[in-house]
Amino acid sequence: MEFPNPKYDLIMDEDLKKNKWPSHLDGKDSDIIALEVTGKREFEKYCNLKTKGGWSLARAINTGVMNPTSLIGCHAGDAESYSLFGDVLFNKVIKRYHDGYNVTKRKHVTNINADEITTKWTAHSKEHILSSRVRVARNIASFPLNPTGSKESRLAICDLMERLFQNLQGGLTGKFYRHTEMSIDEQQYLVDKHYLFRGGDRMQAASGYHQHWPHGRGIFISDSELFLVWVNEGDHLRIMSLETGADIEGVFRRLFRGVKQLEEQIKIELAVESAFWFTPSHGHLTCCPSNLGTGMRASVHILLPNVLKLLSKADLDKIARKYSCQVRGSFGEHSKLIDRLDISNWIRLGRSEIELVQDMILCVNNLIELNEYIVDSNESK
Repeated sequence: MEFPNPKYDLIMDEDLKKNKWPSHLDGKDSDIIALEVTGKREFEKYCNLKTKGGWSLARAINTGVMNPTSLIGCHAGDAESYSLFGDVLFNKVIKRYHDGYNVTKRKHVTNINADEITTKWTAHSKEHILSSRVRVARNIASFPLNPTGSKESRLAICDLMERLFQNLQGGLTGKFYRHTEMSIDEQQYLVDKHYLFRGGDRMQAASGYHQHWPHGRGIFISDSELFLVWVNEGDHLRIMSLETGADIEGVFRRLFRGVKQLEEQIKIELAVESAFWFTPSHGHLTCCPSNLGTGMRASVHILLPNVLKLLSKADLDKIARKYSCQVRGSFGEHSKLIDRLDISNWIRLGRSEIELVQDMILCVNNLIELNEYIVDSNESK
């Protein structure tokens, strides 16, 4: 008998599977945002509703119920999820996570003009920054979001992008690797370079992200290895620009040059006016509410040896939150803090791409100033 794998298979909570509120949550407080803003009474009021794609409130909160360490605790299965379950769940989650953003009263703002990045690195910051990266999440409006998608829809997205990658220009040409077709040597190379995504995220699996794994998944890598695109890792596209050093403006420009090319190619190929799921109130639509709006995470890896001797990851994260940023482990989300910090913007909705980059720069400048202060204090003793 083959048992389901919680790192890849969709496993529903036993009560949610019956469309019932999880009994083990009765009378208990939760630190998970989705379960904090939506209780048994609200669930029972909306539990029989389903989107046209078949997404239910039970499916939306299953990831939070199955994963007690989750922060957000919910995912959207399709674009309609954000409207049908807005009042009971998503609007409140969005407001809590994105610094009070009210989707019923506000409109998202966009600005990708790198010339307007006015906050700059300090001299000390440049010395401590190991690498810079900016990524955005995008979902193609002609296809369902992956939690309600099928093997066929994933394969169709993969086929489409494989054709479009061949049209990239301006230093963005490269090669597309499908997970089902890459050689062992290619796979090992991509693993060693930390480029390859391999699934195995329990929180994503609990919402059906990893269904039909590894079919319809792939990664595009430019010849320079400075521009990458993950296909169907979670959202349809995770588009990334990265390089060693502190040239965050150059990384930003390259990213949106690639995004623009892919967006225009999708419009032409599919004969549509809009390439990506987008609404004025929510910005770019993504499976996880944390990625709504810009869908962007601008980050740097920095070395702060003196700070790490005195402060924990939690301590550093509290400082970062003052600048609307977050601290992640040395190798990204859910990883441990070893020798370097991953600093990135935390909020993505209601503020422009330029503002988020400047938040990150200001946060890093201040953390590095703290590191230098510790150095000076030690030397004066």
